[in-house]
Amino acid sequence: MAEHLQTELASWLAVHRAPGIGATTLLKLLSVFEHPKKILEASHTKLTACGLKKKSVEYLLAPDWQQVEKDCAWLEANQASVLTLADEAYPTLLKEIADPPPLLFLLGDKSLLLSEQIAMVGSRTPTPMGLQTAEDFAKNLAEVGWTLTSGLALGIDTACHQGALAAQNGRTIAVIGTGIDRVYPARNRELAHQIAQKGAIVSEFPLGTAPVPGNFPRRNRIISGMSRGVFVVEAALRSGSLITAKQALEQGREVFALPGSIHNPLARGCHSLIRQGAKLVETAEHIYEELIEILPYRPQLMSERTGNKAEDEKVQAELDADYQAVLTHVGFEPTAVDTVVERSGLTADAVCSMLLVLELQGYIVSTHGGHYCKLSEPSGAHQI
Repeated sequence: MAEHLQTELASWLAVHRAPGIGATTLLKLLSVFEHPKKILEASHTKLTACGLKKKSVEYLLAPDWQQVEKDCAWLEANQASVLTLADEAYPTLLKEIADPPPLLFLLGDKSLLLSEQIAMVGSRTPTPMGLQTAEDFAKNLAEVGWTLTSGLALGIDTACHQGALAAQNGRTIAVIGTGIDRVYPARNRELAHQIAQKGAIVSEFPLGTAPVPGNFPRRNRIISGMSRGVFVVEAALRSGSLITAKQALEQGREVFALPGSIHNPLARGCHSLIRQGAKLVETAEHIYEELIEILPYRPQLMSERTGNKAEDEKVQAELDADYQAVLTHVGFEPTAVDTVVERSGLTADAVCSMLLVLELQGYIVSTHGGHYCKLSEPSGAHQI
């Protein structure tokens, strides 16, 4: 037997790869046999008595040691960590949920798993306003010491990770639904590399696991399970984000939701959560206040942001009357050009020209179908 296969880790990896054995079943097996090595040494009769299916028993009696050897080599070459429930670095809060993953694969700083975390989830196709809000909240929360945890998906997840990384000494954890040797979606490859270097990427799935749809609801329980609270930013009524929020409630975690326009379908999920008792959040301070006993925040950050807001308002006041009129009639929800023309009383040519300039100045952003959304805080705006 190769040197790798003589280790305790090899026994864990071998059992973990058994078909038909998920977290709940593996936890039951460990309660009977105490250690993976003893599971592998068990007889056909004892394994069958545990209620295992035929394919699971056959694998445990003859594991794919060649694949386990490849797993060990990859983990060693990439300086990846594998944590079991018995490891001191295993997330304390995650141990408390009903079905904690017996094994966690990790790339990056494993000490972050024991840090105080807030999860952020939301739509994969958010509005520009939703993206900006998610990034701003993540940056603000990271600046006062919270680790931001999300799922590396497109949309709100991506904005969450980017916002946390943009903060000074910001920390973020990505919990993924594939093996840690894969990046999904592919366009987040560079972001994944940044997180592995400055944060941590976590998965309960064996190396090489593809992005199968059923993996993501399982992944979500880890996101909420490691966190003190889950903040939902833009979510449809039927979405994975609401599944995560439900899991958070079942795990005894706080749930926060961002309200939005009643005309925005992506606000309906958040409004539903608020009606069910989730805490309505308008500023990061609302989250700080709720969790202040866990991680006190630094009040000076509020005054810094207040100063920035005042500066933005001063810049906005410098717009001439026509530009101000056009900007006033662009909503935070997607607004059609025709609507702005009708509301402002200006010509279509004039409105289109001014909308372009306002977009270049960072006051608004274009969305699908030629619509525009106002940004709450102009990005890089200056006098027109």
